[in-house]
Amino acid sequence: MDQIVRLPNQLGALIRSARLGRNMTQQQLASLIGKQQKTISAIENGNDGTKLDTLLQVIAVLDLDLQIISRRKDGKDIADVF
Repeated sequence: MDQIVRLPNQLGALIRSARLGRNMTQQQLASLIGKQQKTISAIENGNDGTKLDTLLQVIAVLDLDLQIISRRKDGKDIADVF
């Protein structure tokens, strides 16, 4: 699942999809990282204020990787800018 994410709600949707793909509830995921279920809900809904270390824990538990790459420079598509 290679996806470009530029908005919190996009990241949240990918995390939700990965969690559901593992037949895991929000509560189960939260327990694995020592957080409350409402934290997972906030992440999946793209709410502001989630700590980076919490996001990295979620990504790790779901066996995902975070990759940061340079944006394309041709920028003919608005999606290349935002």
